[in-house]
Amino acid sequence: MKNLLSGIIIAGTIMTACNSTEEQNSASSNGEHTQEQSVGQSGVQDDDSAPNVVKVAISSKDHTTLVAALQAAALVDALSNAGPFTVFAPTNTAFDQLPAGTVDNLLKPEQLTNLQNVLQYHDWVGVINQEMMKDGQVLNMVNGDNATLHVKDGKVMVGEANIVGSVRASNGIVYVIDKVLLPPAAN
Repeated sequence: MKNLLSGIIIAGTIMTACNSTEEQNSASSNGEHTQEQSVGQSGVQDDDSAPNVVKVAISSKDHTTLVAALQAAALVDALSNAGPFTVFAPTNTAFDQLPAGTVDNLLKPEQLTNLQNVLQYHDWVGVINQEMMKDGQVLNMVNGDNATLHVKDGKVMVGEANIVGSVRASNGIVYVIDKVLLPPAAN
């Protein structure tokens, strides 16, 4: 399963990279050439369908840090695809709980791999509804590490983070969480 997910991630990364860096030359009316950069899945204009997991985050005033991190990590297009995805979305307050300077450091271009690792630890391929979650259930996250669900007295947690809400999306589900999940290697 881990190899399959790794293959999917690599294929998605390659496709995203190809789509986002492809340039088209077009001639303008005065004979000069201009370059237009194509956009990926996130650039598709669709005001009629239900929002995908990225648009759900973008529409939330409580997830601006997450959106900025997704943009810096070049993961917006990947999460705008068909999915399905289960995204555990930390609030701005959750990011504020990290040690001072952590978010700013992760947003630096030289920290791209670390930022992607942290963000991919918040994503699971597939949709898991809250009523399907069991105490001790292990999810293999997109980054390849495992996260454990905890269910007790109707309260659900992923790792040490409480699930405080959920929003359905066209390509999955977004669970609002009150802490940033750190991959085991990053702890």
